[in-house]
Amino acid sequence: MNAALFWSALRARRAVFLAVLAVTVFVATAVSLVLPKSYRATASLVVDRRNEQSLDQAFNALVSPNERLGYIQTQVDVIMSGTVARRVVTEHDLATRPEVQAEFAARGEEHGSIEDWLAQALLQDVDVETSQSSVVDVSFVHASPTGAAEMANGFAKAYMDTTLELQVEPARRAAAWFDDQLQTLRADLETAQAKLNEFQRSHGIVSAEGDLDIEQEHLADLSEQLVRAQEQTMILRGREGQALAAMSDASLLEQLPEVAANEQIGRLKGDLLAGEARLEVLATQYGSNYPEYRRQLAENTARRQRLATEMARIVGSVEAQRRESERREVEIERAIEAQRARLLESKEGRDDLAILAGDVKTAQSAYETAMQRYVVTQVDGRASQTNVALLSAAVVPTRVYRPNLGLNVALSVVVGLLLGIGVVIAMELADRRVRTIADLDWGADVPLLGTLGAWRPPEPLGLPSLGRAAEQPAGAT
Repeated sequence: MNAALFWSALRARRAVFLAVLAVTVFVATAVSLVLPKSYRATASLVVDRRNEQSLDQAFNALVSPNERLGYIQTQVDVIMSGTVARRVVTEHDLATRPEVQAEFAARGEEHGSIEDWLAQALLQDVDVETSQSSVVDVSFVHASPTGAAEMANGFAKAYMDTTLELQVEPARRAAAWFDDQLQTLRADLETAQAKLNEFQRSHGIVSAEGDLDIEQEHLADLSEQLVRAQEQTMILRGREGQALAAMSDASLLEQLPEVAANEQIGRLKGDLLAGEARLEVLATQYGSNYPEYRRQLAENTARRQRLATEMARIVGSVEAQRRESERREVEIERAIEAQRARLLESKEGRDDLAILAGDVKTAQSAYETAMQRYVVTQVDGRASQTNVALLSAAVVPTRVYRPNLGLNVALSVVVGLLLGIGVVIAMELADRRVRTIADLDWGADVPLLGTLGAWRPPEPLGLPSLGRAAEQPAGAT
């Protein structure tokens, strides 16, 4: 059927078409007026991933758009969860209402509680909408406008409380778990530190690298002392040999630095020279048998003995210094050997000390990390606010949400037009009629003998008009 045939059939059956359209619109209008009215209220929430009360830097870090959308979708699922719905039932005492209990009893539900049944019923009327922003709209449809606003605000509040609970409860449990772990980690740290201290105490080590440097410096200092002692011994040995050789030669003995610097020897030598001069004077004046000469001779002899004794004492002191220097040299050599053994022992124990120090460092790092996490979870567990804020509370709606009379009438007009067209096409296919020449050309295999023009009334008597005289009939064969 082409367009011309369709319009021809529609004009012929326009009464049926208009009747179907009118019935459809009437039925839709009547149903819309008869159906119970319901109202829709919407509460808007701002959901931010950042939480200013949390110390977790990873949680407060900037995220990509995909992660943000995923987080928003998660929050939508939380709002539509049974937990939030049951919290709404509990906070509004819906399960204690007599009419609700009567309806639940009439349904004869054998499984499940009335709270679960009410939660499922509420979830059928709640709707959550999101956009590219962080705003989430929570809508609720109810037969009462006040009830719609109450339930929408109830879902918003229940979601905020549930979000806070989901944030706080895991943090509290984690804080308790970290508290137990901290005790174990603290004990491990104390044990590792005690082992390190015991090893250092038993080996006389204060620190691994510092003690080794000190031991090496001490060994170098002992080596320097040994060199100085050896040099001093060599010098003293030379002086001792010079002193022994000078025992028979007073002139050589006087060249010794100890003798030359000795004041008492200088004084004895001066007294002896003075005594010798006086003795020569007395010998010249009185002779060798004079009592004063003999007394002076005895004094000079005594002075020589004291001088020899003093020089012998000085020579002996040089020998004693040489022996003391040799003894000190031996002591320094022994100290060097002991220091070398100690240094070797320190080097051998350095690996064990490094292992123990590493154990302490590992235990310290684990304890500090756990302590940081404990502080974070403890602070998060004390949070009193969530990262969700109520942007606008639901207000009591003034317009009916369902049924939408204007929308239903508009849809009924569209449906009525389609139904009317369908009915006309069905009637035309069931009862084919010929209205125009095109009707015979479409689908009818019959010969065409001729066509009749439109009927005209007879012309009045008189002269025919020039225009009509030239006209011929529409043509008949």
